[in-house]
Amino acid sequence: MSVTALNKKRLVKFAPKGEKSFYDTVKQRVDEYFREQGIHENANTAMKVKTAAMLSLYFVPLIVVLTGLASASLWLFYPMWLLMGVGVVGIGTCVMHDSNHGSYSSNNLTNSLLGSLLNFIGGYSRNWRIQHNILHHTYTNVDGLDEDIMGTTLIRMCPHRPHWKIHRFQHIYAWFLYSLMNLFWVMAKDYRVLFRYEREGLLKKEKITLKNALIELSFFKLFYFAYILVLPMFFSGMPWYHVVGGFVAMHMVAGLSLACIFQPAHVMESSEFPLPSVDMRIENNWAVHQLLNTTNFAPGSKLTAWFIGGLNYQIEHHLFPHVCHIHYPAISPIVESVARQYGLAYNVQPTVARAIIEHGRMLKILGRG
Repeated sequence: MSVTALNKKRLVKFAPKGEKSFYDTVKQRVDEYFREQGIHENANTAMKVKTAAMLSLYFVPLIVVLTGLASASLWLFYPMWLLMGVGVVGIGTCVMHDSNHGSYSSNNLTNSLLGSLLNFIGGYSRNWRIQHNILHHTYTNVDGLDEDIMGTTLIRMCPHRPHWKIHRFQHIYAWFLYSLMNLFWVMAKDYRVLFRYEREGLLKKEKITLKNALIELSFFKLFYFAYILVLPMFFSGMPWYHVVGGFVAMHMVAGLSLACIFQPAHVMESSEFPLPSVDMRIENNWAVHQLLNTTNFAPGSKLTAWFIGGLNYQIEHHLFPHVCHIHYPAISPIVESVARQYGLAYNVQPTVARAIIEHGRMLKILGRG
């Protein structure tokens, strides 16, 4: 990130919310919903059952691989890895995500323990909290501040990013690059961003020094590669190259799936991608900014909401990250009603397929320059 971008991070401000604002009203009505229903904002029994299911999707196939039960056939061995990829998505979106937002439980220790699951599936929870909670949730779709739209040289996710001729084809090749996203994250990205966050002073928010963070990160990476690659090479009964093949297949499934969950939520034609003014101000207040740069999808699909941690209700998530996702389907009509009341757009795509198609369309538009 450039010095200019760093200065932006320090100085950029959203417009004041004003009296009787959209956010005040929607927060009041959502709070009323929880009071009237006599329920709290955190995980309920259904959420805890889902947590067990998502953990099983990852760890049961892993046990099958490590015990050699899948060595009889490649037709059993590789599906176990693919199922683990589905488990990575489930743990990431349904359990780790809520926990690192502090919305899974009112108990900080519970949130910390479940949030640390990311460390055991290849990521690093400290980096994630900085990138996601601080940068993405604060500066959604603001160029230079929201890392989720920075993409790579080969993918242009924002109209203010540099344009290259190859971007004309990004709507075709982006899906393959998306599938490599998790592999890059696990292999290299965590180290790269850790040094950058130290330079930007963001590690201070995690109350850890760069030296200790590097030690912690290296420990988790060594532990991860030991159990996910070394142990299967010794105990799965399969040649090392099939173990590596399964590992790559697992992360390709996870990478593509996660991209198809998160990218259609923000990189859409309906999003504004605002730039700060010369005095570093964003035109809208924070809540309206979130609303206008976020898109829901498949609101009628209970299966989608169940499996991807309610992240098809991204609007509700961005406005109420402290609320467990299990409640998003119930508060979504409230948020939409208040948005309409204030004359604000409430962007939603009817199905997962339509959301992905529209994201691909946006990639094509951005690829033209």
